[in-house]
Amino acid sequence: MSAILNPYLHFNGNAREAMKFYETVFGGELTLMTFGEGGSTTDDPDGVMHAQLTSPSGFTLMASDGSPDNRTSSSPSISLSGDAEAELTGYWEKLSAGGNVFEPLSKAPWGDSFGMCADKFGVTWLVNISGGQTAA
Repeated sequence: MSAILNPYLHFNGNAREAMKFYETVFGGELTLMTFGEGGSTTDDPDGVMHAQLTSPSGFTLMASDGSPDNRTSSSPSISLSGDAEAELTGYWEKLSAGGNVFEPLSKAPWGDSFGMCADKFGVTWLVNISGGQTAA
């Protein structure tokens, strides 16, 4: 059996909206379980207890709202990299739309194309396309 490492994001009551957005970015299958479905009688019954998105590219992204009395938004940086230029450029365009671009996707000094943005939910994404392609 192998081990995997995947991001688990915490949102402040908008995990459902964020995960549905990531589903439009990466495709795949999204599963959601609410606190009510999990049997909690103390948490917001409609809040997301656990969400998991598994994409066709093999990405797994998980998230939760956390309990209403302990909600915090996480602000991690997630890196997407490789040589699949069209795929990675497509992710960049969707993630940066409506967000904040810190570094436009363009040729970097190390010869790859690189960009950095925060999506509309505040999650920072770093995209690096290897092979020296020039991004749009």
